[in-house]
Amino acid sequence: MKTSIAKLFAAFAAAALALSVVGCATSGASSQSVSILEPANGATVGTTFKVRFGVKGLEVAPAGDIVANSGHHHLLINLDSIPTGESIPFTEKHMHFGKGQTEAEVKLAPGTYKLTAQFANGAHQSYGKPLSQTITVTVK
Repeated sequence: MKTSIAKLFAAFAAAALALSVVGCATSGASSQSVSILEPANGATVGTTFKVRFGVKGLEVAPAGDIVANSGHHHLLINLDSIPTGESIPFTEKHMHFGKGQTEAEVKLAPGTYKLTAQFANGAHQSYGKPLSQTITVTVK
């Protein structure tokens, strides 16, 4: 009987610990964000312009190793965010900043563009929509 109570208590303690870890992970995720600091949403820019990325609650690190709570920026041209866990392709519409850059000069032909900042881990696996931001710019 004592063994059954001990097993039950151990199971209860493990469940309580698991719930507290999930709660911490959930509350931490809401304090993490990625943004495009420059240009502003709706801005008109020249054919060459600066893009500055912001990140909150995460460390910017070069691609390579997968380290918890870290990653690097990507800029997606006329694309939506990449689902969590999917690899970000290497194409002209998927700009990678795998050296840990937080800003870059971007050159685009005249037109209206949707720019999506997407944060990803060291293996270029997306952190998904919660760690992305989309703006629109007009290139003159």
